[in-house]
Amino acid sequence: MEYTTLILTLPLLTFLALGLLGTKLKPATAGCIGTLSLAICALLAYMTAWQYFSMPRVEGVRLPVTPFNFEWLRFTRHLHIDLGILLDPISVMMLVVITTVSLMVHVYSLGCMHGEKGFQRYYAFLSLFSFSMLGLVVATNIFQMYIFWELVGVSSYLLIGFYYTKPEAVAASKKAFIVTRFADLGFLIGILLLSFYTKTFSFQLLTSGDTSLFAGAAGTTFMGCSVMSWAMALIFMGGAGKSAMFPLHIWLPDAMEGPTPVSALIHAATMVVAGVYLVARLFPVYYFEAPEVLVLIAVVGAVTSLYAAVVACVQTDIKRVLAFSTISQIGFMMVALGVSGMEGHEGLGYMASMFHLFTHAMFKALLFLGAGAIIHAVHSNEMSHMGGLRKYLPVTHATFLVACLAISGIPPFSGFFSKDEILTAAFMFSPVLGVVMSFIAALTAFYMFRLYYNIFWGKESTHEHTPHEAPKSMTLPLVFLAAVTLIAGFIPFGKFVSSNGLAYTIHLDWTIATASIIIAAASIALATWFYKGSNPVPDRLATAFSGLHRAAYRRFYMDELYLFITKRVIFNHVSRPIAWFDRHVIDGSLNGLANATRRFSYSIRGLQSGQVQQHAYVILLGSLLILVAILLIM
Repeated sequence: MEYTTLILTLPLLTFLALGLLGTKLKPATAGCIGTLSLAICALLAYMTAWQYFSMPRVEGVRLPVTPFNFEWLRFTRHLHIDLGILLDPISVMMLVVITTVSLMVHVYSLGCMHGEKGFQRYYAFLSLFSFSMLGLVVATNIFQMYIFWELVGVSSYLLIGFYYTKPEAVAASKKAFIVTRFADLGFLIGILLLSFYTKTFSFQLLTSGDTSLFAGAAGTTFMGCSVMSWAMALIFMGGAGKSAMFPLHIWLPDAMEGPTPVSALIHAATMVVAGVYLVARLFPVYYFEAPEVLVLIAVVGAVTSLYAAVVACVQTDIKRVLAFSTISQIGFMMVALGVSGMEGHEGLGYMASMFHLFTHAMFKALLFLGAGAIIHAVHSNEMSHMGGLRKYLPVTHATFLVACLAISGIPPFSGFFSKDEILTAAFMFSPVLGVVMSFIAALTAFYMFRLYYNIFWGKESTHEHTPHEAPKSMTLPLVFLAAVTLIAGFIPFGKFVSSNGLAYTIHLDWTIATASIIIAAASIALATWFYKGSNPVPDRLATAFSGLHRAAYRRFYMDELYLFITKRVIFNHVSRPIAWFDRHVIDGSLNGLANATRRFSYSIRGLQSGQVQQHAYVILLGSLLILVAILLIM
């Protein structure tokens, strides 16, 4: 499988070509080059998946394959950084997900971004992001992953801030960069701790089950927790930042200021699942060496999912509704990993998380691209400027409805199968957690159909121009992703990806499945009653619970809290005193020493007059002073 190196090199070469020569190329040519490059990458990813999953199992387990690897930096006999490509079930699955969604975004952007200033630059940044994300998922070791992890952060910064003349986009890109850098600091510290005690960066060694690797950390504690728990919690911190987990979620809704296709690529299917992939990649380490951190992951995931679902219920910007929906669904995946075991049915959560990652990538990309088609038609993100669009946008309407049914958990759409397995795993772990996640699933169905009815039904808004369907370059990706969403749930996912590498046969728990269907149907019915036609009840409820409604709309004032902590506390009471000390004490001391030296030098410059008599006088006087000093000392 040496050809897999092309999956990485092609986007990199495309980025370099478009970055250096983009202005000399026509926009259409640059777009076609970027799209063709990703099409080849997608084809190679499909070939890799077919070849890998066709390989015979060894003792029932799919063994990892390393088609390319070389030593880059060596620190000790055992500790070194390699650069290579690791193929195993989850990395191959991620190759398929990333290349598929990225290809659809490239095709979609040909129509959506047509006529935009910086079209060539846009496709160059898309290629850089694709290269970074692909390098992240095939990394052979955690330090290589960290390198590409930071490249993903840089490329997302460039894409979010693509409209650099727009202050909101610039602020959003800086916010995303700063928040994720803060989390990545924890990730780096965790890597250093892990490598210090295990003497390796290699994923294969870390997840091999060899307990002797962790013997050096045995008995070492800090604040009552083992050093491995601290290391894995810090590594999860990096994943929480990238995946927008509470309370590091604040960057994701603002990142919607970037182009809509960017939202589909980065914030629906690829970048935000990097944290989930990180936990899944190191899952054996979490399970065997830091099981308490898995509980923390489950709790953080549940809190994040509930918080985002409540906020999504009152948002009016369609991209922000989808952004909080993404945060909520990532929380589902984290919960599934947190409650998972390793063997047999106990490992259901791991499989369900990866399954939901796969299905969510497709229908969430479909939702974002559909939102782009809607915004393209009405030139607004606000639901108040929409309504009755189903007759103007028939293809977008049909595909958007498919995605809404999928995320709501309605069979036979893909989201039903993956979400139901997560709910089953949650109930197996704790009935209370299962009930909480079921309630969140109900909220999901409600706010998604609130979004659907406000866009395509309800009172039709007045528009300067009659809305019309998007061009074929934008509708074809919608149809493709809708088709995948229809059939993806029937993939025997457990036979490809499982916690212990053994084939896992999915069996639906029809008690939980039936209950989840009823709950989802009831939520959809409630949304239909509220929003399909004219109904004063939602406004009355918003007025009756105005405090809660306002708080949810303002995201429970999390941004204000961060601003208070940073500006009022850190800047005023920490940074300013430090700045004053630096400016007046440190700089003042150095400046004072320089001034004293300068004044003294001016005062004695007359001694360098060039007169021999004066020089002799100075020498004599200095000799006498030295003699006196010697006599006094003796």
